[in-house]
Amino acid sequence: MPKGNTLKPFQAVTLVLEGADGYCRVSSVHGVAELLLEHWPIDDGEDYVAAVHICLEAMLGASPPEAAREALIKAAKEAGIAMLQ
Repeated sequence: MPKGNTLKPFQAVTLVLEGADGYCRVSSVHGVAELLLEHWPIDDGEDYVAAVHICLEAMLGASPPEAAREALIKAAKEAGIAMLQ
């Protein structure tokens, strides 16, 4: 069982996604993981790969949840995804 708390909330980030998804509000490591792995428009960017790695570390308790939030923001900038903060 992972040591981290994947549902522990952090300051929410709202992303503006294209298509039917529209706005997506993320406020937990679990939410970041789901967004990156199931709904992300690119899967080969350096910041995307780093975000997936940091998210895994946060799930295992090796990184704080805020690290996953910051990595998500960097990956969103890389992918050209607008954010509301």
